[in-house]
Amino acid sequence: MKLWGGRFTKPTNRLVEEVNASISFDQELAEEDIQGSIAHVTMLGSCGIITPDEAGKITAGLENILAKIRAGEIRFSVEHEDIHMNIEKLLLDEIGPLGGKLHTGRSRNDQVAVDMHLYVRKQTVELVRLLVQLQQVIIEQAEQHMDTILPGYTHLQRAQPVRLAHHLLAYASMFERDIERLIDSYKRVNTCPLGAGALAGTTFPVDRDMVAKHLGFDRIYDNSMDAVSDRDYLVEFLSVCSLIMVHLSRLSEELILWSSEEFNYIVLDDAFCTGSSMMPQKKNPDIPELIRGKTGRVFGHLTALLTTLKALPLTYNKDLQEDKEGVFDTVKTLSSALSLMAPILQTMKVNRVQMRKNAESGFASATDLADYLVNKGMPFREAHEVVGKLVLYCIEQEKQFSDCSLDELKSFSALIEQDLYQKINCEQVVEARKSFGGTAKTQVMQTLKQKKKNINETLTWLSIVY
Repeated sequence: MKLWGGRFTKPTNRLVEEVNASISFDQELAEEDIQGSIAHVTMLGSCGIITPDEAGKITAGLENILAKIRAGEIRFSVEHEDIHMNIEKLLLDEIGPLGGKLHTGRSRNDQVAVDMHLYVRKQTVELVRLLVQLQQVIIEQAEQHMDTILPGYTHLQRAQPVRLAHHLLAYASMFERDIERLIDSYKRVNTCPLGAGALAGTTFPVDRDMVAKHLGFDRIYDNSMDAVSDRDYLVEFLSVCSLIMVHLSRLSEELILWSSEEFNYIVLDDAFCTGSSMMPQKKNPDIPELIRGKTGRVFGHLTALLTTLKALPLTYNKDLQEDKEGVFDTVKTLSSALSLMAPILQTMKVNRVQMRKNAESGFASATDLADYLVNKGMPFREAHEVVGKLVLYCIEQEKQFSDCSLDELKSFSALIEQDLYQKINCEQVVEARKSFGGTAKTQVMQTLKQKKKNINETLTWLSIVY
């Protein structure tokens, strides 16, 4: 029989059934769909729209179906289009015609909307949890490498020496902002659309507040048309996920570079690398490369949803069926990337010697030499010129600043004295940067303390919303 086919004279074309059906992917929402249905039928019974006994029998039937789904005993059918109708058919088989009363006062439009809100709410919490785990690993590595010094880079050229802890905590800050964005978006996700009907509400005396409270929503949509057509929260979710992937991709790129022989800063654990089918000596950083590569995949899902929404009139249109697969795939992709990045960082070995060697070369203390002259009274632009000429001289002589005699240095400026050698010492260069957020140890320790405090606040939030 054609679904909702009272006004039709022909069965649905088989190809149309296949194109129209979404059960192949929206079965992901089975638990959310049953969760929403139980809240809905409980409200129907409470409001006298159906009897409490009927509500109880329908609820028991739904709980039995959920148990069978979790046990892997259910096979869904494309003939019933989507997860909503498949579960309703299972309910009819379970308890008979009474199951048909479940859909009283409800449309598939507000039903699918509540399912997606419940799904994204759950996944938002899970992503925050995974981000916290990653942050904890970063902080652990930062504590271990507080005194490890490496070059900081601009334009991928050695710039100024920094603590490895400082470098790692930059990523902790990125992921911290990601957590803030997810938590902020949670209040828009946690809005209940159920009770909006197809688009205009329902004639039945439903209690939308009761349903929202039953499902743990903080508020309800105040416009039924917006409730069934709103996908802003999905765009926002995919946007945040895209930014998280950007940060993971940037971190992956550094791991890839650092693990190369040219850098030789880290060694990635064998468990997260693969070999070459031809070259026996190869150890490839495939997992960071895949994380970097899958970033574009997540971007694509965001772009696809924005494109789907850009010209849709109110309210529900079948185009909106396209909102799900990209969200599901994004969750899978991002969850895997976060779950892998934590142990990759936790197990990597750091080559402190090579990092320090590179930090001491390449004239990384040039700015400090210029600042030394400024403190002696020379204008900065003039000091910049003097140091630039000294750098050129050292390159031609194949020397570092510290290799030059005092007389050589004074030939560039009479202001230079013996105390300069201490000023351009690698540790001193790092420690001199005591401005807030700088790489001096006191500042990095302060940042580390604040990161731990922020993580504890996030853990508190997780304990409340779980």
